[in-house]
Amino acid sequence: MSTSPFGVSDPAVVEALRVYVKLLRAAKAVVLRLEPGLARAGLTSTQLGVLEAILHKGPLTQRELGRKVLTSAGNMTDVIDKLERRGLVARSRQPGDRRAVRVELTAEGQRNIEALFPTHAGRIAAAMGGLSIAELQAIGVLLRKLGLAAAMPGSPEEDAAEGR
Repeated sequence: MSTSPFGVSDPAVVEALRVYVKLLRAAKAVVLRLEPGLARAGLTSTQLGVLEAILHKGPLTQRELGRKVLTSAGNMTDVIDKLERRGLVARSRQPGDRRAVRVELTAEGQRNIEALFPTHAGRIAAAMGGLSIAELQAIGVLLRKLGLAAAMPGSPEEDAAEGR
């Protein structure tokens, strides 16, 4: 019985695949623990991400928010539309650059996220409760390193295989 995935013999590739599957499973398990609380609050994880980003960073443009919560411009417009209809955020045009749309919390949005965030943070901690503080710090360092490396352009072989 082979322990390598079909057609893959490079030990580094095999291990990368194994870690990738574990990473996705772990992320899915955490998300599944958080979604019920968000649903009770009437929010999606992206909507919460927008409210949290503005709470901690202050007013941001839609483009900045899209980068912070890792979503497309089209989806960000939809997310902001829904939050605006609920009276949680307000949009305004930037003086000097009418293309830039600034998004800020309304008083209701501020109250909502300030009340929700501590509970949500506690749920995140509970979902990750199987790890010690030292382990959380170590995985944080490794995930940052992984994210930075994954964001780098590929090798010449990868670029050629993808037609770049």
